Amino acid sequence: MTAVDPPTDEELTRRAQAGETAALGLLLARHQAPMRAVALSLLGYGPDAEDAVQDAALTALRRIGDVRDPAAVGAWLRAIVRNSCRMRLRADRDTPARPESLDRLHTCHDGLSYPPYRPYPPYPTQLMHPERVVDQHAMRDWIWDALEQLPEPLRLVLMLRHFSGITSYREIAHACEIPVGTVRSRLNQARAKLAKVLLTTATHVHDDAARLTEDSRQEAEVTLEGARRGRQPREILELWPAETELVGVLSTPGERCHPIPAMRRNREKGVTQHLRHVVASRTVTIWEMDVTNPAGSTDPCPPTLAWLMFRRNRRVRTLRVVFPEP
Repeated sequence: MTAVDPPTDEELTRRAQAGETAALGLLLARHQAPMRAVALSLLGYGPDAEDAVQDAALTALRRIGDVRDPAAVGAWLRAIVRNSCRMRLRADRDTPARPESLDRLHTCHDGLSYPPYRPYPPYPTQLMHPERVVDQHAMRDWIWDALEQLPEPLRLVLMLRHFSGITSYREIAHACEIPVGTVRSRLNQARAKLAKVLLTTATHVHDDAARLTEDSRQEAEVTLEGARRGRQPREILELWPAETELVGVLSTPGERCHPIPAMRRNREKGVTQHLRHVVASRTVTIWEMDVTNPAGSTDPCPPTLAWLMFRRNRRVRTLRVVFPEP
């Protein structure tokens, strides 16, 4: 029997860029050792080095379409690890203290034009910044289907870390109301589980993430416009049933709060929100907003905020509003 030569890096990269998920999985497995060596040389032994390698692997999943020289994909992967390490070293030197004003109580919801709303299937996924590459690439569906299989707490920290504007461990801890150490632990668990799921689902048929993403964005815009007008359409109200609960800093201690009255109070204050970015899975949704305060406001809302929504059968179970660092 004639031995078959293993595929070259160039072959695997071109197949991965054409949407063959198994080829990308094999490529990352092949280069895992040299990627780890780069991280260890810059960060030393410890969890930071492992985090840098895992971050780089997820970046490679999203940006494999960027590789211009498929034969040199190994150098490209090592460069991603090197950049990840340098960002960590820079963050350790330059991390500022969190402004006290971001921890104050604010009530903020509103904004935007009224596009025609259409019902959508089980819940969507959204991609940002580097994820725009994935949005044009077959890999996105594979990645998001794998994310759906993670437990909700692990999925949330991974979505915040890699697909939202809330990326530092301290910001994620603030958003989830958990210690920074728990953020690190959950991220490590999430990445390990995601890697296993990706390998076992590489040849499966996956949902259309781009279509689900657009449905989520439309829902966000209609919800904001309904908040601005003080009247939500029936299709939106059905997604915010009576048992939906507003939790976190905007809730009233000791009382069960529904988000709709908070939207109404915000409208009365003249605060408006404008959708900037959406990240969503079927049960976890993140809407990031830019905020406009009325002229002369004595207690302005921070310029950005995010809605963290937890869903069951598309309906919102809980909403937590967080204020990311600028």
